Amino acid sequence: MDAETLSRRTLRFVNVAHALDHFVLLIYPTAVIAIAAQTGLGYGELITLATGAFVAFGLCALPMGWLADRFGRRNLLAIFFFGYGLSCLGVASAASPTAFMVWLCVLGLASAIYHPVGSSMLVTHARRLGRDLGVNGVWGNVGAATASGVTALLATGFGWQAAFVVPGLFCLACGTAFLALVPGDGEGTHGKAGAGPIIPVARPLPLLIVFAFAIVAGGMTFNITTIALPKVVDERVGDGLPLVLIGSVATLVFVFGALTQLVMGRLIDRYSLPVLFLGLSVLQPLGLGIAAVSTGLALLVGLVLTMAALYGQVVINDAMVARYVPPLYRARAYSVRYFLGFTVSGFVVPMIAFLHDRGGFGFVLGIAAAFGSVIFASALGFFALTRRDAARPLAAAE
Repeated sequence: MDAETLSRRTLRFVNVAHALDHFVLLIYPTAVIAIAAQTGLGYGELITLATGAFVAFGLCALPMGWLADRFGRRNLLAIFFFGYGLSCLGVASAASPTAFMVWLCVLGLASAIYHPVGSSMLVTHARRLGRDLGVNGVWGNVGAATASGVTALLATGFGWQAAFVVPGLFCLACGTAFLALVPGDGEGTHGKAGAGPIIPVARPLPLLIVFAFAIVAGGMTFNITTIALPKVVDERVGDGLPLVLIGSVATLVFVFGALTQLVMGRLIDRYSLPVLFLGLSVLQPLGLGIAAVSTGLALLVGLVLTMAALYGQVVINDAMVARYVPPLYRARAYSVRYFLGFTVSGFVVPMIAFLHDRGGFGFVLGIAAAFGSVIFASALGFFALTRRDAARPLAAAE
């Protein structure tokens, strides 16, 4: 197989895997509403069972870059497809809280593979970094956007188990096709040109610290918002709405995030990353602040602003790793990036339950807005540091 064909096929499967990664991980937060109605257990108790899945999602991302370098990125992505498929079928078979917890942990372990491995594969085979990151981001957002709606439809029409069985079988089919059509990793025909030149920095440590704060805070706001969204819509947009309508409204909010990622991908190829990062960071505390103090239409406006900022930042963060980290260390850098973002944020599941029981979703969203302010401060620091690096050669020339 020639390198061009391999790159095209690899990018297609990486995009599909991104959609599945977010879709499957967000089945449970919507299905839990139907599970609660069937079992009589409370929302707080049931949503807490997913803690292990979201912790594993981040914690297990750390070794994935090393494993990909050792055993091959293609092999790790195949394990992702099959692991997701089997864990979905396992959750569907669960009949007790313990079984739910165990299978959700397995699901989280499988989900941890995608971002470090898939991001590295995408950058290797990209033709234009910003555009391909934006398109890949849209696929991930489509997965997140359709999770609530499709889960609600399947749970309402065929029972909550079907919401896991159908995606599980699809994941197994994708894994089989991936092994048949993508024979190896490959180096790509446009990888170096697509990623663009590495941007040198005079003081990498302060940049890393500021970037780490942004990643951790971004992981918190991302998971608080995406996990709580179906229930937020249920309680604060229209109490007593049918599950299908709740899922549809949640899906509409996610769609705006997908559009932002596509636009942001195009902008990355034209403008400075620190400038884009700073401009976008304003929207998270603004949108979450509006959502925290409002209901109905105003709440939806706040959630739309938040989702646009959340998913736009994902594209920017991935582009930063591609532009500031040499190719030799890129897979491991993505592992650390997602480890920081998802491990800490994995603990938001019990935090949502704790805060919701004490102050409702106004309290939950208010705490998320505080984390959004940390992201803005980090973006401001990143902009100042990179501007100082850019000005230094000019000062020397004078």
